[in-house]
Amino acid sequence: MRYAKRGPLRFTSHRDFARAFERALRRAGVPIAFSQGFTPHPKISYASAAPTGVASEAEYLEIGLREPVDPAALRAALDAALSPGLDVLDAVVASAGSLADRIEASHWRIELPGVEPEVLATAVTAFTAAAEVQVERMTKQGRRTFDARSAVIHVDLVGPSETPSENTAVPCAILELVVRQVTPSVRPDDVLTGLRVVADLEPPVSPRVTRLAQGTLTAQGAIVDPLEADRDGAAIGER
Repeated sequence: MRYAKRGPLRFTSHRDFARAFERALRRAGVPIAFSQGFTPHPKISYASAAPTGVASEAEYLEIGLREPVDPAALRAALDAALSPGLDVLDAVVASAGSLADRIEASHWRIELPGVEPEVLATAVTAFTAAAEVQVERMTKQGRRTFDARSAVIHVDLVGPSETPSENTAVPCAILELVVRQVTPSVRPDDVLTGLRVVADLEPPVSPRVTRLAQGTLTAQGAIVDPLEADRDGAAIGER
């Protein structure tokens, strides 16, 4: 399944979403399968969840069922059972292979209110020209220093015509990135840290980040929806 986190619901943590999704499964009467053992759990597997506070149009998960269901009906029932802003967009019957193995890269949009596009362009030029950009972040394994540059495949500045409409009175530079899945993962905030390292770019307010896509990476640098490999021509709904 592909789902979205939109608007204020982008602040939903992964744990909170997981609880909400399990409740939605029960409300929708989904014949979910459970693991074996003393403490059975619903068979749900999440793939590369976006950080809390980040919006996304491309989050993915897999569920195991006790019996076949119509994917379009399942999508609609779960979408209706979740709060607006947590939206189930697509569902297919899984074939062989792991969904997580099809997540090779993500496409991100970073909106920087208060930053002039020319200032961002200068910072991006310095970032892309660098052989490596070392940044530091706390991870589950402790504080790590890693290269934020090598994972970035493509960087593009979005033109003024696509500036968000929330507040047109202030400048808003917009950056789009395609970032390869690596370990440790390179997140949009790591790239912003890298821009500060190479060009002293300090956004005056918190950026707004949206994941636009994730999936397999073509030789041309395009991202392919990981559900495409499972489509068999069935009518799967998306709103």
